[in-house]
Amino acid sequence: MSKHAFTFPGQGSQVVGMGKELATIYPEAKAVFDEVDAALGETLSATMFDGPEDKLRLTENAQPALMAVSMAVVRVLESKGVRLADSAAYVAGHSLGEYSALCAAGTFSLADTARLLRTRGLAMQKAVPVGQGAMAVLLGLDLPTAREVAAEASQGEVCDVANDNAPGQVVISGATSAVERALDIAKANGAKRALLLPVSAPFHCSLMQPAADAMGAALAEVTMSAPVVPLVANVLATPIDTPTDIRQRLIEQVTGVVRWTESISWLAGPGGVSHLLELGTGKVLTGLAKRIDSNLVASAVGTATDIDALVAELQA
Repeated sequence: MSKHAFTFPGQGSQVVGMGKELATIYPEAKAVFDEVDAALGETLSATMFDGPEDKLRLTENAQPALMAVSMAVVRVLESKGVRLADSAAYVAGHSLGEYSALCAAGTFSLADTARLLRTRGLAMQKAVPVGQGAMAVLLGLDLPTAREVAAEASQGEVCDVANDNAPGQVVISGATSAVERALDIAKANGAKRALLLPVSAPFHCSLMQPAADAMGAALAEVTMSAPVVPLVANVLATPIDTPTDIRQRLIEQVTGVVRWTESISWLAGPGGVSHLLELGTGKVLTGLAKRIDSNLVASAVGTATDIDALVAELQA
């Protein structure tokens, strides 16, 4: 039998209308959105389903919204007999997607996950005043070269590698002026493209330390259970499965590098995984997986059609 891992998308995959079809068709999905709304004390689902887009794009909303859709897919699959513990060997999530993965694997309750992500989004936004931080994607550079570019651009300011998403796709993060300097340096070093990203804060760099402190405090107050399958952690690119370790790595993740290329490579190599299933909104991780290891079978599961196809495959 082929070995599966479930992955969960990060910020940037949000889109107005997300989850609406699932809520209309499946009572289990609607129950997820209702529970997240209750946990946050507001109708986030209305923003997800109908916008406005600028409100959904806010970090404090996008993070719990993406988790909610992922969990809606998980709950619908469970209702059809597809249980994570029986169907996946590992879980992994891109940045905020780690919280979705851990909720799916039973480490956090749904309500706690929603509140943690609201806290995380607010803390990340508050850590750096708007306009003082930026992120950029460097296309066509390997990771060592991207690190050299960031170091040269820093000039005493913060400029860090934030995400190693796939071969030739590295994201940097830091002070706006340093990140802007890095664009020209990257092009001079052979980057095919170097573009600022439309984000409101410089995620996954040392400027996020206040947010890491806030998450340390929030995570200390939340009940955690061991996940039913191990999590391949962003900051390690190897699996972890104890609440103590998970808590520490989630704190480190706020300022640390999302080592996605290494994580997927570990799953496809030592992890023995042949199939990756991206549960939730969009297909970003599915595309990255195919670039990281062309032998992996990767597919996105976010619609009723996707769900039916996966259930038929797993129960064949």
